[in-house]
Amino acid sequence: MIPRPDLTHIPPAVREYIEALEAEVERLGGKASSRPKPRPAVNFTAPEEEEVPPLPPLAPDEPPTTVNLISMTGNGLAKRTLRHLYGRQRRGGMGIFDLDAPADDPVALLTLAESSQSLLLFTNLARTFRLPVNLIPEEAVRARGQLITAKMTLQEGEHFVAALPDEARGAIALVSQEGFVRYLRHHVFGEYMKPGAAMFDARKCGELASVCRTPGDAELLIVTRRGKGIRFSEKLVPPQGGPGIRLETGDTATAIVSVDEDSRVFLGDAEGRGTIRLMAGFAANKAAGGGGKAIMNSDCLISAATVEEGGEIFLISRLSKIIRFMADETPAKESTVQGVNCMMLRSDEVRALLTTVVV
Repeated sequence: MIPRPDLTHIPPAVREYIEALEAEVERLGGKASSRPKPRPAVNFTAPEEEEVPPLPPLAPDEPPTTVNLISMTGNGLAKRTLRHLYGRQRRGGMGIFDLDAPADDPVALLTLAESSQSLLLFTNLARTFRLPVNLIPEEAVRARGQLITAKMTLQEGEHFVAALPDEARGAIALVSQEGFVRYLRHHVFGEYMKPGAAMFDARKCGELASVCRTPGDAELLIVTRRGKGIRFSEKLVPPQGGPGIRLETGDTATAIVSVDEDSRVFLGDAEGRGTIRLMAGFAANKAAGGGGKAIMNSDCLISAATVEEGGEIFLISRLSKIIRFMADETPAKESTVQGVNCMMLRSDEVRALLTTVVV
């Protein structure tokens, strides 16, 4: 018989519940016991502070749409899949397998685009290529994909790090891993752009980390791997670019986002945690290039993106597992927090994220 464990240090309500169960077992077995006489049975209720509020009902899956979710590895293995084919899960789920990528070339980026659009593909050397979306093979959720680099000449060690659908509006901001930021109007990336045009010198300014589209009169938020951030007006960026954030030793910039005072920014880290940070609680700096301040308690923050109330979030891991969940399941905070579990990982890490609004 298994010896009875010491119940001295557990909550009284739990102890009473266990002792009531023991009494019922002994009654049914008709066998006396040398244990102390159990207390009368009670209705067990967990302590109030341990109660977890119920989650809102899971939203129904999205109706058919023409929007494509595009997943791509650093070396250009890519596919597109209609967004509505990805079912919603609860925040914290395990996700499902997506792009069948090799172990030595994991998924590097996610983006959304219509088939009629073109993509702007950015490499770590800050070079930019245009690619019609309809040239990316349309595949099922779990598929191998195809290399899309046949007409692109990549240099040794060059790989893709970001992508944006091409739009004739606003501007695009870029940030390097060393915190250098540049801001360019949309016409620079038009159909007559030279393939592989460099947006800045990556040898001097550091390899490209992230890009974002901005309307031209907003603010920029730069975040780093160690959970620091800085917010400033995009008008403060010099025409040829300049320092966006002063980094601590060993830190790198990981994302740039266009924001304003009312923005909600989802921050995600490699360990599957995330939080929505309200910009109303993260004051803007009067100049670019200053030292960052804490925006999320993490040493492995991988990316950031604005998200609207009622919006959705996609995360994809190194092993190509992807999860889709409602942004409202993630608490919005005005202060620095560690974040909540957004994706269950087993010997894996989150590689990329994106947010979307479903109309």
